[in-house]
Amino acid sequence: PPTPPFDSPAARRLRAGLGMEPEHVAYGMRSSFGLPHVTPDMVIDWERGTAAPTGAELTALAGMLWCSVDDLAGRPRTLREYRVARGVSAETVAHVVGIELPTYLRMEETGQWRGNERQSDALTELLDLSLADFVTVSGRDWKLAELLQGAVTTRWQGYVRPAAKLLPLDRRLVEDVLRELHSAYRSTITAGLTWTNGTAWTDADDAGRDFLNHVVDRFWSTVSTVESTGPY
Repeated sequence: PPTPPFDSPAARRLRAGLGMEPEHVAYGMRSSFGLPHVTPDMVIDWERGTAAPTGAELTALAGMLWCSVDDLAGRPRTLREYRVARGVSAETVAHVVGIELPTYLRMEETGQWRGNERQSDALTELLDLSLADFVTVSGRDWKLAELLQGAVTTRWQGYVRPAAKLLPLDRRLVEDVLRELHSAYRSTITAGLTWTNGTAWTDADDAGRDFLNHVVDRFWSTVSTVESTGPY
């Protein structure tokens, strides 16, 4: 079954706050919650956002971190997850947007919305989707992530046009956001270059990897901030 939305930074923050290592979490999930397959590497992958726990694993992880499942719930990532989160049936979505139910269900299975403009507007209204949400359900997150990772690690100017073409945003806004993200990434890498105990490169690599893993979320957060201060 599809994995539930998962907030990987929250999991890492909660574990660190309890003074636990991934090994402790994995051991507790095996011994106390009957999940013998859980390993420290799995816990690390969850926290890095490269994998997500199943429903049973999420419940056990919440138990180990002394929190509720809601504390570890992330933003929905697929069309189905958005629909379920809004408490709407697949039949209702298909009827409201004007698509045959089997066709709509295939969109959920592939994770890519293929409706026309009118149908997209109806879906957005029904599921109360923001632009960021709609980009996700239309299956463009991977492309956006690819563009953003290139923009922050190389010359951001070369990614303004393709990003503006992908998203219905003001070009000036896209420029300002990419510039901000590029600067934030460089600052993150620099801040990680501490020479304590000879771990400078490891710290910088981890910080940079975490930034890139969550670059889409950072993009939308920066869009909101820049929009509130600029003439767009």
